[in-house]
Amino acid sequence: MNDTAARALWELYEPVHAVVYFAPEALTAFEEAGLRGWRRGYFAGRAAPLGPVGPEPVTAAFFGFAPGTVARALPSVWDITPPARALEIRRAGARAALERLLAGREKEAARAGELLAEAARGLDPGGRVLFAAHAALAWPDDPLERLWHAATLLREHRGDGHVAALVAAGLDGCEALVLRSGIDVPRSELQPYRGWTDEEWEAAGARLVGRGLLGADGVATREGRALLAVVEEGTDLAAGRVWDGRKVDELRALLVPLAQACASALRFPNPIGLPGKE
Repeated sequence: MNDTAARALWELYEPVHAVVYFAPEALTAFEEAGLRGWRRGYFAGRAAPLGPVGPEPVTAAFFGFAPGTVARALPSVWDITPPARALEIRRAGARAALERLLAGREKEAARAGELLAEAARGLDPGGRVLFAAHAALAWPDDPLERLWHAATLLREHRGDGHVAALVAAGLDGCEALVLRSGIDVPRSELQPYRGWTDEEWEAAGARLVGRGLLGADGVATREGRALLAVVEEGTDLAAGRVWDGRKVDELRALLVPLAQACASALRFPNPIGLPGKE
């Protein structure tokens, strides 16, 4: 399976996972548990597989978030919702969202979940801490929850590889966002949600200008675009082995309508960089 196909599949299973960040059912589930504000729910849910950790390992694993923003959520959220409970809330919220969005497509969703699970079960966790923590969780029996869990494993596996590619390119968390904003994702979709101050954002921009990766106008230079292209190629390459030797035509056919339905809960552009709807 080549890296182009790996990216195409990511664009199909990522919306299935991402309902947990955008769908009202998922957001309400955390709010009702006492986690007010999207950041608390986000960090509690995504970091919960790591256990009751503090901000340092989460800042490292999530990469693009300002350390101060992470520290305002962790470890205090564990006093409100312990990790085990946060996992239950997150999965229940995702399931409620998928139940609405995929109504009438239950059979297809179940089959897609089976195929994604087959791919996710055999993945190598080496060098992928966030994926490994999620992979240690028990597989759910419910078909919609299994679909969401499998999509989550695949996207965290890919995400860990993406972080490695960014580090290899010599970019820190803020620099990666500033450079991306100079290409296709608006600053308004990246800076507020990752928690960087204006001073931190401008300082990162100045470093990129000094390296010839960003123009003074905030637009990525040819060299900057080339560097991010290398990052994306490395990300796709690291994710490509997932699909080696697998027949994915059935999976593609199943995921296209499921992804379209789930994408209706997202906004475009968005802070996760998922391409816009056609």
